[in-house]
Amino acid sequence: MWNGSRVHDIRWRAFWLGFLLVTVSLVVWAVVDEIAALLVFGVGVVLYLATHLYWIHKLLQWFNKPDLATMPLGTGIWEDVFAAIYHQQRRYSRSQTQLSSALDRFRHAASALPDGVVLLNGHDLIEWCNPPAERHLGLSMKQDVGQPISYLVRSSDFISYLDSHNYTDPIKLKSWRLADTTLELQIIPFGINQKLLISRDISQLEKVEHMRRDFIANVSHELRTPLTVVGGFLETLSDMDGAVPDSTRSYFDMMQEQTGRMRRLVEDLLTLSQLENSPTIPQDTEIDINALLSMVMNEARGLSNDRHTITLEADTTLNLTGALEELHSALGNLVSNAIRYTPTGGSIHISWKTRGTDGVFSVKDTGLGIEQQHIDRLTERFYRVDRSRSRETGGTGLGLSIVKHILTRHQARLDIESEFGKGSTFSAVFPKARLVHKTSTPSNQSARTA
Repeated sequence: MWNGSRVHDIRWRAFWLGFLLVTVSLVVWAVVDEIAALLVFGVGVVLYLATHLYWIHKLLQWFNKPDLATMPLGTGIWEDVFAAIYHQQRRYSRSQTQLSSALDRFRHAASALPDGVVLLNGHDLIEWCNPPAERHLGLSMKQDVGQPISYLVRSSDFISYLDSHNYTDPIKLKSWRLADTTLELQIIPFGINQKLLISRDISQLEKVEHMRRDFIANVSHELRTPLTVVGGFLETLSDMDGAVPDSTRSYFDMMQEQTGRMRRLVEDLLTLSQLENSPTIPQDTEIDINALLSMVMNEARGLSNDRHTITLEADTTLNLTGALEELHSALGNLVSNAIRYTPTGGSIHISWKTRGTDGVFSVKDTGLGIEQQHIDRLTERFYRVDRSRSRETGGTGLGLSIVKHILTRHQARLDIESEFGKGSTFSAVFPKARLVHKTSTPSNQSARTA
């Protein structure tokens, strides 16, 4: 190893060589004359420099074709210099061998994965891919290295996903090469501007999911008719004088209540199935936010029945684009949930405004609040924080799941903030592309209280 002591030794050797040359020159001066001494000193310096230039030339030649077998031996201090370079090159060669071995093991392991793996550089050029990626995406390791991934995966959804730089969630694509194949693609950033593109064949999972959705939709559809009949007969009997004895009235009311609950559950299941089975939004038109909020407020007043203080603050110059019925259902669900889970005397504040470049519809209540461990699961089907409380309020456990599906179809998201015992805020956040700014009016804020 060429450490500090070796450098110190070289310095001392150079010092003693110079000292010897000066000593010899002084002796010649004393014995002959000063001209002879200068001549001896000059010749010594020239030979010393020529020796260094010679070995520097040899070093540069070796650097052009570095090979341990052809390393110059050197003389004097250059022997130590070449020895240090030799040992350093050996360590470098061992490190290179270890890195190459590790890279080969990684590539063998990645090739054995069932998922496709594509390594992209900072400019989204392909650096490497495994065989499953070649099959899934139609790539060729020999021909496509250095090519932009967007030139080879010609899907508008994928290109939008790649350019968005928001890789939190994967995207699903129908394979353009393999029939009846659905791929899930996700980009994972790592290192310095590098990315991993993971492709996964989820065709079987999609088939199972499709069968599940069809089963739920068919069962719900089949249940709707008998429940409608049973509910109709119960209502008819309830309206007939003397048809229901007073001794059994409580049981009869319970049947009506549970039948109504089952009918609401079936309707929500059918709504959810329709959303899941419809890949695109049925319509995409500008929605008058004032009219939509008026409908939501009227429904809120009817559901609350003067048990809560409901306020609305809205930017009337900000409209939305999307499906009116779906957005009405989503926003109405958020408001009705707040009313159901807020005790009598509580307050509910509804707002529609911009936050940065996004449009945000928020419902803030002073209800019971939700503990943090439940928040991430609230949009799961039939997930309930308090099952007994949900049944008392008439909830089906599907409302927030429906809201999430509708917002996803509108490229929006649901944000939930809550603190147990202090209330909750549910916000539907719409992207800039879904917002329409109308011409400003003298007052672009409206506030109402119910």
